[in-house]
Amino acid sequence: MNRKMFIALSILSFFCTATSLHAQEIREPEATVSITAKQAVVADKFMVVAANPYASEAGFNILKQGGSAIDAAIAVQLVLTLVEPQSSGIGGGAFILHWDKKTQALSTFDGRETAPEKATSELFLDNNGKSVPWVKAIVGGRSVGVPGVLAALKKAHLQYGKLPWSVLFSDAIKLAEEGFIVSPRLEKLLSMQLNPGVTLMPSIHNYFFPDGEVIKAGALLKNHALANVYKSIAKSGTTPFYQGWIAEKIVAAVNNSPVAPGVLSLNDLATYEAKERAAVCGPYQTYKICGMGPPSSGGIAVIQMLSMLAPFKLNEREFLDPQTLNLFTQSSRLAFADREMYLADSDFVQVPTDQLLNKDYLATRSQLISPDKVIDKVQAGQFATPLAYANNDSFDLPSTSHFSIVDQQGNAISMTTSIEMAFGSAVMVEGFILNNQLTDFALSPKRNGKWVANRVEANKRPRSSMAPMMVFNADNSLKLVVGSPGGSRIINYVAETILGVLDWQLNPQQAINLPKITNRNGATAIEQGSKLVKYVTTLEQMGHKVSVRDLNSGVHAIELKNGKLIGGADPRREGVALGQ
Repeated sequence: MNRKMFIALSILSFFCTATSLHAQEIREPEATVSITAKQAVVADKFMVVAANPYASEAGFNILKQGGSAIDAAIAVQLVLTLVEPQSSGIGGGAFILHWDKKTQALSTFDGRETAPEKATSELFLDNNGKSVPWVKAIVGGRSVGVPGVLAALKKAHLQYGKLPWSVLFSDAIKLAEEGFIVSPRLEKLLSMQLNPGVTLMPSIHNYFFPDGEVIKAGALLKNHALANVYKSIAKSGTTPFYQGWIAEKIVAAVNNSPVAPGVLSLNDLATYEAKERAAVCGPYQTYKICGMGPPSSGGIAVIQMLSMLAPFKLNEREFLDPQTLNLFTQSSRLAFADREMYLADSDFVQVPTDQLLNKDYLATRSQLISPDKVIDKVQAGQFATPLAYANNDSFDLPSTSHFSIVDQQGNAISMTTSIEMAFGSAVMVEGFILNNQLTDFALSPKRNGKWVANRVEANKRPRSSMAPMMVFNADNSLKLVVGSPGGSRIINYVAETILGVLDWQLNPQQAINLPKITNRNGATAIEQGSKLVKYVTTLEQMGHKVSVRDLNSGVHAIELKNGKLIGGADPRREGVALGQ
């Protein structure tokens, strides 16, 4: 089968088998997994795992041309903006981890959106000082933050790019002009009407509902407006987007939104800065786990969970065991308690990162966990801080996309990217959708008379749960590149996958296929239709409040083992691993 035919068949099959002309499949033992629709892919030179076959193909093409991991990441993101518009795009933000094998340096790039300079802590309050209802918060210009993904990609490319910037746009421009095959997933999400803005906002409704009918899977969808945007950015860099004609279009669309107009200015775009920040890292067994620091809560929370679980030697336990499930969920409850209280933009709020990752503190928290008991009252740890922090009421909705890349030189990218809710704010500009990430702030700035750390403030970045991660061996060589979409449940999806690879010696696909379980310091959610459902009664008897539901992760991972690259793509979505 040639590669073009493979991509077409992958698009038309919701549960496709991730394979490659240049990669070898690894078969999985049935007993270890709940979902077996995809097989691990092995390659020798390079690999990309992304959420849509078109995007994986674009990254593969760049790597085949000798491009670097960040070169491929740019090509992947540009295509995802077109073919997976519900999840991410140039109208949103991202966190990027970059591993430079030659210098043994881990860099992180913060492309998170910022609140407009005119935004205040009352942004989402009504005339009575109460937070507005969900539907009024998520749709329209008020919820739009300054997009940061292009600025972050450009900043990383200046340091680590190999191919010219303009070359990276070729596949995306061609697809936008000639059209792409609509996937069953895109049709399904539109038909479900998850985001009321898709119906309320004319531009996005006309694009996805031509002639009043939802676009169908298998149809060819073109986006000439986005192609023109890409041509402009390919030629002139990010200047048109942040200081030129595209910026003017964005500001006009936000401030003239037919639903909840915003307060974005041209100066907000012109002064946006992607930031290079220090990674957060912590030990687990013989490994080092690294992720994104604030304003992401994901890296800290995942490291906390693993650190609290370390004394229980999960490698000697089975995952499909009520005691293991209880340990996992209770570590998550403790991490989420800290997350809700303390995590926010560290440029605005003193985040006690060192205390949260302190080994003695985590050892004390770990002692609260028992294999067969549920913690009665889970509260955040207490630290000496100058602010009276309070829990917050942000939405943190489950959309987003993640991709993992390793290039021929051994450099790697772990990038999680999002426009927040499915189809974002529903404000569409020149063929791309703007985010509604400002709803990741606490809608209520105070709780019980205390300021919320994650409240809206001008130029501030909302807290995120995105958790692009990398795992390193004892000799500091790269072991695993991993991340996932899924709102705040991202933290559990990523932690579980890491445990699957490190403790249960599963390949990435097997670890991704494991049935999902989450707990965000409340009810325990179990993946519907999975092997975990049979433990509901046992968990309830332990003290869990259990809900059985779809847990639509989208984990994409690459393991480096014995000189090989082993890739896995989540069968719950339509992504594929491609390598050579």
